[in-house]
Amino acid sequence: MKTVFITAGLCAVLAAAGCSAGAAEPAASKNPAGPVHLTNCGLPVDVGAPPQRAVTLEQNATEIMLSLGLADRMAGTSYQTDPVLPALRPAYEKVPVLAKLYPSREAVRAANPDFVYSTYTSAYAPDAAGSRADLAKLGVPAYLSGFACENPADAIQTVTFDGIFDQVRDIATVFGVPERADQLIREQQGRLDAARGGGATATPSATAGPNAGPSLLWYYSGTSTPYVAGRGGVPDAIGSLLGTRNAFGDADQKWPAGNWEEIAKRNPDVIVLADLTRGGDGDSAQSKIDFLRRNPVTSKLDAVVAGRFVIVPGSSLDPSIRSVEAAELVGAKLRETAR
Repeated sequence: MKTVFITAGLCAVLAAAGCSAGAAEPAASKNPAGPVHLTNCGLPVDVGAPPQRAVTLEQNATEIMLSLGLADRMAGTSYQTDPVLPALRPAYEKVPVLAKLYPSREAVRAANPDFVYSTYTSAYAPDAAGSRADLAKLGVPAYLSGFACENPADAIQTVTFDGIFDQVRDIATVFGVPERADQLIREQQGRLDAARGGGATATPSATAGPNAGPSLLWYYSGTSTPYVAGRGGVPDAIGSLLGTRNAFGDADQKWPAGNWEEIAKRNPDVIVLADLTRGGDGDSAQSKIDFLRRNPVTSKLDAVVAGRFVIVPGSSLDPSIRSVEAAELVGAKLRETAR
């Protein structure tokens, strides 16, 4: 590993900042003009003044920053997995792109950041930006989503929209713009309230118990081995909102490997398809539909025969401001199915 030298700019920045990792941890200080103190994934983090040269390490963090109107405080971004949300593109184009995927330690340090932010643990790997502890030694605050802590025991175990909103509030507080978080959250909550209307009125399968909402299979990727939603992720947050059941809600992992025979036994009422842009086997929504219709086991599923599919952007199934769109799309399909 190449030796990293500390620049004068890095020596000048103040101590690290991060996000709340769980309900028991303190939220960020609410004083936008003074120091912010919070606990991020088990680590104490302090920010002495609102950052001016932030670097985001992947798209979810980038879009949260841009949605808070912080493009002018960004010294770099990286790892764009999908086209940037149209409303954010003009601001995004003003931010330097440090790398197609994760930037190296050297690329991050060359940007002379005073704040680094990611919603994925992998961004802080040794072959990427380096650990948050290493960044802290350089005086650079490093923020990690509470849903993705390095130590799983420190992480928020179940994704909720309130948890996503807490992260937005933390970032806004760190940058001294809490009122922008309030506005963004009001907008997102309004969309969730609209998505909730009639969401659970789709007809459940004959095997469902009394008063049970429709069963949804959340099909993320793969054909020979399908990866589906288990317990605790964004699909369950949407299910709680809309009154639906997760076909694999008994699986402990958020995205376990499934098998088609078990899926056929559970015969979901609706299949939610993640539309991924990476180009692998069973990534695009259309490739999933084509497979489901030609596979002898899945072609007989009630949802496949009836065409009860919902296509959502794959990125919306990660905890982010995009997750509201998935709730809207699923809610709309359920209302259509109920007619």
